[in-house]
Amino acid sequence: MGTYAAVVLAGGAARRMGGVDKPARPVGGRPMRDRVLAAVTDAASRVLVGPVDVVPPGVRVTREDPPGGGPVAAMAAGLALLDPGTTVVALLAADLPLLTRAAVGELLLHLDSDSATAPPAPTAGTVVSSAVVSSAVVSSAVVSSAVVSSAVGAGPGESGGGRRPDGACFVDADGRRQSLCGVWRVAALRAGLDRLAAERGGSLAGAPVRALLAGLVVREVPWSGDGPPPWFDCDTDEDVRRAEEWAR
Repeated sequence: MGTYAAVVLAGGAARRMGGVDKPARPVGGRPMRDRVLAAVTDAASRVLVGPVDVVPPGVRVTREDPPGGGPVAAMAAGLALLDPGTTVVALLAADLPLLTRAAVGELLLHLDSDSATAPPAPTAGTVVSSAVVSSAVVSSAVVSSAVVSSAVGAGPGESGGGRRPDGACFVDADGRRQSLCGVWRVAALRAGLDRLAAERGGSLAGAPVRALLAGLVVREVPWSGDGPPPWFDCDTDEDVRRAEEWAR
């Protein structure tokens, strides 16, 4: 896979933690957002979207409009800072303390892999999937995983062997898509943002991620590598305690 950028979303309200600055909470002695940024140090550019004063060198900071406007508004703010030639971006929540460079690398390889295994074109509103076992060499380690390609809300002719995936993201053990632990084609995201803004009268505040990704071809990747799941996010104090145990 070629050069990519990374946008890390750190503007959530953390209501289940009493409104604390969740991404600043340490896991393994480092703030969660710094651990996420460390997983994408090989990115051509890194953007953090959220209220933060100190970031690692080279990281650009911006805020969503309005502040607290949700992940889709934050995505739009982050994408606006990318270099014009950027074609692929990793979209990552800032509360993924177990994310690794190898995991991001696996997603990039799946995004760039042959889409000939994608399912036939579905009818509108359907989800079609197929599992394809593949191996990828990531950071000199061989990682095997099942790749699931799906088109959500796609119309006839929008999926299938002739269309490459617009994004690749991990899914958890129950098959739930972890959209903010994925890599995406910038053009597809920008088209989705323009469409969603038009549908919502120009505002992206409060827009759901599912609505943004509707119609995109997404390659869903179950994690089967060594170590804890990279998609594990910390929404509660108990989640942080679990992440601490894994990070030891």
